[in-house]
Amino acid sequence: MWSVVRSQSPWRSAVKTLGCSTARHAIRGNQRVLRTVQRSKTSSSTGGSSIVKNVEKNQKQLVRTVSTAKPTSQSVIQASAAAAPQQAYKAPPAEVSKVAPQPKPVVLPDYVVMDGNHAAAYVAYALSETSFIYPISPASSMGDHMDNWAATGKKNILNQIVDVNMMQSEGGAAGALHGAVAAGSLTSTFTASQGLLLMIPNMYLLAGELMPTVLHVSARTVSKHALSIFNDHSDVMATRQTGFAMMCSSNVQEVMDQGLVAHIASLKTRLPFVHFFDGGRTSAEMSKIRPITYESMKEIFPMDALKSHIRDFALNPTNPMIRGTGQRPDIFFQSTVAAHKYYEAAPRLVEETMEEVAAITGRPLKLFNYHGSPSAERVAVIMGSASKTMEEAVDYLNTQGENVGVVAVQLYRPWSSKHFLAALPASVQKVAVLDRTREDGASGMPLFLDVNVTLSDEGSQKLITGAQYGLASKEFTPAMCKAVFDNLSAENPRKKYVIGINDDVTGTSLPYGAPINTVPPGTKQCAFWGLGSDGTVGASKTAIKTIGLNTDMFAQGHFVYDSHKEDGVTVSHVRFGPSEIKAEYCIASDADFISCAHPSYVHKYDMLSTLKKGGTFVLNSPWNTLADMDRKLPATLKRQIAEREAEFYNIDAIALARDIGLGKRINMPMQACFYDLSGVLPVEEALKLLKTAIVDQYAHKGPEVVKKNQEAVDRAVGSLKKIEYPREEWLSVQTGGQKKKRSEMEGSSKFVMDIMGPVLALEGDKLPVSAFEPGGYMPVGTTRFEKRAIAPEIPVWVPDKCTQCNYCAIVCPHAVVRPFLLDKGEMKAAPSGFQTRKAKGGAESAGMNYTIQISSYDCTGCAVCVQSCPDDALYMAPFEKVAEDNAPHWDYAYALPEKEIGEKYTVKGSQFQKPLLEFSGACAGCGETPYMKLATQLFGSRMVVANASGCSSVWGGTATTNPYTVTKDGSGPAWGRSLFEDNAEYGFGMALGTKQRRYRLEDCVQNALATTSGGHELREALTKWLKVKDDPDPCDAISHKIIELLSSQRELTGLDVNFETIYQQKDMLRTQSHWIVGGDGWAYDIGFGGLDHVLSRGENVNVLVLDTEMYSNTGGQVSKATQLATVTKFAAKGKRQNKKDLGQAAMLYENVYVASVALGANMNQCVQAFRDAESYDGTSLVIAYAPCIDWGIEMKFMMDEMRKAVDSGYWTLYRYDPRRTEAKQNPFQLDSRKLKSDLKEFLVGQNRFERLVRLNKDTASSLHTDLSNVSHHRHEKFRKLAMDEYEMLEYLKTKLGEEVSTEKSIVLYGSETGNAEALAGVFSNELKRRGVRPQCMALDDFDFDTLQNFKNVYCIIATCGQGELPGNCKEFWKLMNDANLDNDFLANVNYTVFGLGDSGYVFYNEAATLFDKKFEELGGKRIMPLALGDDKDDEK
Repeated sequence: MWSVVRSQSPWRSAVKTLGCSTARHAIRGNQRVLRTVQRSKTSSSTGGSSIVKNVEKNQKQLVRTVSTAKPTSQSVIQASAAAAPQQAYKAPPAEVSKVAPQPKPVVLPDYVVMDGNHAAAYVAYALSETSFIYPISPASSMGDHMDNWAATGKKNILNQIVDVNMMQSEGGAAGALHGAVAAGSLTSTFTASQGLLLMIPNMYLLAGELMPTVLHVSARTVSKHALSIFNDHSDVMATRQTGFAMMCSSNVQEVMDQGLVAHIASLKTRLPFVHFFDGGRTSAEMSKIRPITYESMKEIFPMDALKSHIRDFALNPTNPMIRGTGQRPDIFFQSTVAAHKYYEAAPRLVEETMEEVAAITGRPLKLFNYHGSPSAERVAVIMGSASKTMEEAVDYLNTQGENVGVVAVQLYRPWSSKHFLAALPASVQKVAVLDRTREDGASGMPLFLDVNVTLSDEGSQKLITGAQYGLASKEFTPAMCKAVFDNLSAENPRKKYVIGINDDVTGTSLPYGAPINTVPPGTKQCAFWGLGSDGTVGASKTAIKTIGLNTDMFAQGHFVYDSHKEDGVTVSHVRFGPSEIKAEYCIASDADFISCAHPSYVHKYDMLSTLKKGGTFVLNSPWNTLADMDRKLPATLKRQIAEREAEFYNIDAIALARDIGLGKRINMPMQACFYDLSGVLPVEEALKLLKTAIVDQYAHKGPEVVKKNQEAVDRAVGSLKKIEYPREEWLSVQTGGQKKKRSEMEGSSKFVMDIMGPVLALEGDKLPVSAFEPGGYMPVGTTRFEKRAIAPEIPVWVPDKCTQCNYCAIVCPHAVVRPFLLDKGEMKAAPSGFQTRKAKGGAESAGMNYTIQISSYDCTGCAVCVQSCPDDALYMAPFEKVAEDNAPHWDYAYALPEKEIGEKYTVKGSQFQKPLLEFSGACAGCGETPYMKLATQLFGSRMVVANASGCSSVWGGTATTNPYTVTKDGSGPAWGRSLFEDNAEYGFGMALGTKQRRYRLEDCVQNALATTSGGHELREALTKWLKVKDDPDPCDAISHKIIELLSSQRELTGLDVNFETIYQQKDMLRTQSHWIVGGDGWAYDIGFGGLDHVLSRGENVNVLVLDTEMYSNTGGQVSKATQLATVTKFAAKGKRQNKKDLGQAAMLYENVYVASVALGANMNQCVQAFRDAESYDGTSLVIAYAPCIDWGIEMKFMMDEMRKAVDSGYWTLYRYDPRRTEAKQNPFQLDSRKLKSDLKEFLVGQNRFERLVRLNKDTASSLHTDLSNVSHHRHEKFRKLAMDEYEMLEYLKTKLGEEVSTEKSIVLYGSETGNAEALAGVFSNELKRRGVRPQCMALDDFDFDTLQNFKNVYCIIATCGQGELPGNCKEFWKLMNDANLDNDFLANVNYTVFGLGDSGYVFYNEAATLFDKKFEELGGKRIMPLALGDDKDDEK
């Protein structure tokens, strides 16, 4: 504002250079300043009067000039500061600078609120005919906007709907973009980080062929020692050599304006452009901006350049040419340099385009934007969002008597030394260049080198320092800006340094001071602390839109997340104010309003250190009285509240949301509290606007969700309670609530105490460089120290109802529900209240007691265990009521010795194995983690995991909180991640590397045995190892013995050189189980080429695909695994293609083990598939159906959704085992033989399919019918594939109406844990060996109506719990009890029943007894009497 007041440049000249529209914009700004100063009480002072007179004079001159001036759009824009004579900078009078504009309640319809990605996509859509998209954080939403607009029929400036295409990878998007431009089309794409790097080969081609196009890039860190999805410029800097022009935008408004410049300038210059802005900061920052209308864009769109620079160069058979030839050394160099003239002309053409855009917006644009004192001696040079922070700091420092400025680089390539020097005040003596990237080993960073060369070429002797800052979104604050300028003033300034961290190893860091408040007066700062998925971030965005569009205030929002997939901490940093907000950093001081959405945060985070005196603090907790607060709040928090004289309020938003039916989504109650207390808008008006916003925000989720959220708003304000605390007492209080510590950090490692602890407390910024191990290596098993305590409710075990099936444990996504077996000694030592019951089962569990324990402080409250329990032996209870009492029981059970009891390859037995994946950061109710957890229970002690980037790498490999853990002997999964696209190759390489190392060990062992005499026992052990080295269990046993013998002999007498060589390679003695793990985006799309190659090679690796049918990690975009008719991101109109069948593609090789599993549909089939896959000496592929919260389902019903998917034919269970071919058996086994429900009914329960119904009922009906037909066709195809020759013959005879055999036999089973199924398989094979060819299937998979057609029926059935039927025979039993069946229905059927049960249960073999009796009642003839097997029989 004050730059307008103090400017002395001639206004008439400004009008001529800026054009009328820009001048009118200046007039309006001048009028606002005039009114503000006139209202000020200080305007009567000398300084104020002088300013008023100058403003009035300039205003009159402006109005006269505009009335006579002719508009121009081709002029050169010059800043008034640059036109002013060089003189000492004078800050405005202090009393005037305190005047703050008052917000006016005027609706400005030309303003919008959007983030940077939205702004970039808005421009790209206008100026594209085609667009090729692929999801990658933080750029994904740009593609999502493009797809949504195309789906709704939005037109670009050429009156076309843009053809938006999702590709299989960023490389694919770049290739398609290259082709589209080659065909003469306007096109664009969007990417970041590794995605941009994958485009580099095509970028060289596009630049080399002079093809105009624009890549919009949300700049992001390139993965090095670790993956990071946060901002710096390492990705764009890696492409500066490609020949692309590069433009950088600093805030959301610039993204809009300069995005348009990039598209138009690309056409004019014939150069492709990278338009980049800071990912996660600018890309996701919500800001109030003025958009550019498509009509205005069309006015300046260069149709002539479109024709001459794209259309005329299109590959077209009407006017053929050749492009992309191969050139020899004789001409390549010359051809390259021939394009140099385009790069020389580009800065001038970009500047011209900026003038044209400025003419339609009134916002000046420059290649290098200078801000600060016209006579500055010290200047910073910088790019991106940090330039706005630097501008804010420069304004503040200049009011403090400094004389500084900043140059923001807008056009980075081609670099224009001429324009840079013109932007730099002649008075500058010292320059600090700041790079947001790091090139290890370089003499200087990219921007630093560019500035050095420019000034060197001019013969300048200016001091130039180089700084690196902000890597991976490390905060860059005004205090750091001040340190940069202070360094320039130092007697011996640091020439090269880093800022923002403490480098106590190599000493390269520059110290900086405490936070300084540089935001404009009148700015309100609010911090909303939320729990991931509780809606806080979404509500904050709604507030920004509501206030921004319904007041005259500017608005800005930045959102911080931790690395948990869900239920992690979020902090929404929101600012409102009467002036432009340039604060591109988190709120560090002087917050007006802070809210806390979860009571556990009061013990975890320092939330109130940023609250200003007299600010407002709202807590969501069940503590509604002062006594509760006094008891629960920690002493430090109480002192902070008192010291800041905070207005303190509480609301039990969780109870309110639960009562309404919103679960844990408390965003609307908390937002209503904000409007009630903040005073930003009149309360009634604000709540009305909030309820309108709810419709916009949740309409796609259905009317019931809208209604519940609106009710939450109505009830929230009345539930808000002010806490009148005793301030004097709290100022010095030393007592209060303590964080409940359960097996926590005090007794843990140095890593957990010194690194993980501060990181979890959001204080990782304070850690010095010396705290970290170079290379990014971190220890495993650290999540057990986290104890998040985030669940509003947790499960409670009811022992007397429990049948000890262990279902609750196998389905638990976070391994917080576990069964334990205790011997008598352990029972005696158990803490008070520790509940157990006598263990059920065979001799292996005799004398044991059984218990289920829940880790209260690790549970996420998903309730999957409760919904999956067949016996109602679990219920959900409020965390506050049960967690503390249950915690000692968990601690005791968790510390018990691990027991190897029973057969681990069963549902029940597997859950007595320690899960080596525990307490991950996955979403509550995650559908992926149960599969990986199961794999670690079966093979974890010898697993090597190659993990593709995606959800599974986030919950499996987030720094410091590492969920993969170890067994009692310290072995466990070794986990690594490479990239998204190359995971199959990465895992393949690890397997081959290990294989080669074991070959060498084998040679060493054979050499030692042949040439070295040694102890008989050692030689015997090594000889045995050679025989069993590839057989896991015996190899493990003998390996441990070899290591003991070698170690013992080494200590006593030392080892012969050959044995010493073996000892040094002892880590290769045990077999390793190599697993390649990732989601469907990797396996079906970007990584499919590599995966297919690995599948073809036949190496002994196991591939696990966690199929969520979308790109879950980037927000739920469409993949080739997405099913027909799904509405998801990048498929806004519903996917129109069938799902790719990865399993069938793999089976074509015929030597790959393939399984399709769904844990909730058939737990035993899943366990057996994992066992078979890992034991197969070759390549295996397990495709696991993994429900995701992005489907729009309640995750507590996750396992039910799996069952419904299989019953309806949506998902098929099968196993393809090449080993069966060698045994003359059909390798393909269909494990879901019968469709039991209608697929359309299944679709109704999922929002991803229901959304299409709401969008277009006719289209939905058509696509759902198509999907149903496809599913039935696939099931019929699989059913035939599972038939052997005889079954196929009978099937064909039946189809043709020919007579079939009447001597048919069938083995039917009812199995819950897999024992009855396994026995049925053995019995079926025995019949075949004796010349009988029976079918074998689950009772519910059998067509009951055809039972009369079978001569012999063999029924093997287990009994569950207290006399219940197994889940896969209940439908058959229901049909058997049909009252309409005749008594002689089975008169021609011979049958026998064999039961599996446990005599320890009251209803011993109840199921078998019932079936035997019913067969008899329906007229069946017994082959032999009912036979009953007892699990307690030693010879079972």
